[in-house]
Amino acid sequence: MSALASEFASIDLGDQRLNRRARRVLEKLGTKPTVSIPTACGGWGETRAAYRLFDQAKVTAERVLAPHLACTEARLRAHPRVLCIQDTTELDFTTKKALIADLGPLNYERRWGMYLHPTLAVTPERVPLGLLDLHSWAREPGSLGQSKGPHRPLEEKESVRWVDGFARVNALAEQLPDTRLTYLADREGDLYDLFVEAPCPEQGADWLIRGQYHDRLLADGRKLRAALDEAAVLTEVTFERPPARGRRARTVEQQIKVVRVTLKAPWRPDRTLADVTVTALLATEVNPPADEDPLDWLLLTNLTVETPAQALEKLAWYLCRWQIEVFFKILKSGCRIEELQLEKRARLEPAIAFYLIIAWRVLFLTRRGRDCPEMPCDVVFDEAEWKAVYLVTQRKAPPAEPPSLDTMVRLVATLGGFLNRKSDGFPGPKTLWIGLQRAADFVLALQAQRSVDASCG
Repeated sequence: MSALASEFASIDLGDQRLNRRARRVLEKLGTKPTVSIPTACGGWGETRAAYRLFDQAKVTAERVLAPHLACTEARLRAHPRVLCIQDTTELDFTTKKALIADLGPLNYERRWGMYLHPTLAVTPERVPLGLLDLHSWAREPGSLGQSKGPHRPLEEKESVRWVDGFARVNALAEQLPDTRLTYLADREGDLYDLFVEAPCPEQGADWLIRGQYHDRLLADGRKLRAALDEAAVLTEVTFERPPARGRRARTVEQQIKVVRVTLKAPWRPDRTLADVTVTALLATEVNPPADEDPLDWLLLTNLTVETPAQALEKLAWYLCRWQIEVFFKILKSGCRIEELQLEKRARLEPAIAFYLIIAWRVLFLTRRGRDCPEMPCDVVFDEAEWKAVYLVTQRKAPPAEPPSLDTMVRLVATLGGFLNRKSDGFPGPKTLWIGLQRAADFVLALQAQRSVDASCG
């Protein structure tokens, strides 16, 4: 069983035939994630079987993801600390509005699609362990711009997904006595209801969230920004900010201040909230370029921060949030899920669940090869995969012992256009996912050659 197929080892769709079909579809889509389902399946018979699978009432996104979530939980148990990163991404199906039923408006009525809100488990060293949760939804047509009152109950708001997500992470944390979970979110997760959703018991989850821009009232009558202004600089940090579209690379120097404060509870007509004590960490850029905004972060956490090392640790944890952005990029640009053409959302969601697992594996291979270069490659590549890649790229028989993971990741990436020069660094997700597709073709070719040789005696 391949490394990807092992994520479906315990799948239970209520029928062994459906289970076998799901494993086969996962392998087919995983070998060619950038192409359409018919192209990946390689024939009308296989394509029709895949579509029938997605059309089964038993085949839901929850049941498709269940075995992967169990594998992720098992991987969590090997680590003392795991970051549980949540974020939302939109899937734009505007050009397919007439083809796919049960979708809704995105940020305005002319854009049409749905939303995904997964939880990605990542170690502090940025190794992605897998998904822990998924919430998906589509807005009701005509719902944008409707006045719904300034103080609606939380349960009626889309933002409840953050509070529910933390509650599920907190519940999981209580089942993992040797692994400490930390819930991580960007500014959308800055909700007072989340901070007081559940106390953080000894075995519960911690949380680390980027704060909103607005100032906060403290229980002692001060404002949060004023309390931070009065605090002494705890430590400083310098790092290189990489280039991005419209932005050059540059060195960033930040000063870090930390205060332990009690936030005044906001008023809610439907419930009474208690004041809550938090640690606020403010990282402020020193002497930013005149033509760029300063790079400042306000982080809020239930954890105490008393030393420079603890402050830098929390900042490093927050920077791990970028992994879910890379995950979304692989899912949309690599697996191209916004090109799916299925007739209704009930079919679309289980298909997306397959691609979520595929996108995770590409991200995992990219990170694992970077962090554990000397690890034997058969930990994440099955024997047929690594031997086929070695034979094709090196033009000689594979060695008796598996090469290192670093060697194999680079060889796979060369199939996707990676030049593997000394100055090229480590291959990125794009060349890796293209290389994985070509590797799968080589495996099939070698298997076909062996079958021919065997039949000829």
